[in-house]
Amino acid sequence: MNEGYIKFQAIWQQQPPLPENNLQDLIACRNELYQLGLIGVYPNGIGYGNISQRLEVAGQFIISGSATGHLPMLSSQHFTTVTKVNIVQNTVWCAGPVIASSETMSHAVIYQTCPEVNAVIHVHHAALWQQLLHRIPTTGAGATYGSPEMADSIVQLLQTTDLRRQQIFVMEGHPEGIFAFGGSLWEVTERLGDLAKERPSD
Repeated sequence: MNEGYIKFQAIWQQQPPLPENNLQDLIACRNELYQLGLIGVYPNGIGYGNISQRLEVAGQFIISGSATGHLPMLSSQHFTTVTKVNIVQNTVWCAGPVIASSETMSHAVIYQTCPEVNAVIHVHHAALWQQLLHRIPTTGAGATYGSPEMADSIVQLLQTTDLRRQQIFVMEGHPEGIFAFGGSLWEVTERLGDLAKERPSD
């Protein structure tokens, strides 16, 4: 499993963090997901999971940084602003104290396609992934995490299935990987938490 390695070209402008009070919900929801084991770290030290929130500036969102999944608690130092994404060029522009998550392009295409969405969360849960695989919208087996192929597969699901209504999908080519999205961070966090509690990990 190579979770966490960035596959896109990152054009990163290193800047001070946003004020902590601008990130309160992001930090609180992310730390709750860590406590639930939906964001975390595998025994081999590889971290997983990320969280984002749309900004009022068109095309921009805040996302947790790369290689932060292993941290029990995040602060403003662990988030960055994505200012632009070009899927065709496999390029992400971001500004902040850290480089954007390896899954940034997947978050970006959901925001681009669904203007009603304000929050996107990527988690890992083996039992839930197995339960939902091909029972809800599922990305292609050949689409690996953080790649343009994954972004294209997500767009295809949004256009050809009822994903915009279900607001959750699994990633066949990324074992244990699940994405959920919705109108607010707390809405999505609570939905994922409820699903995880119904299907405890082995």
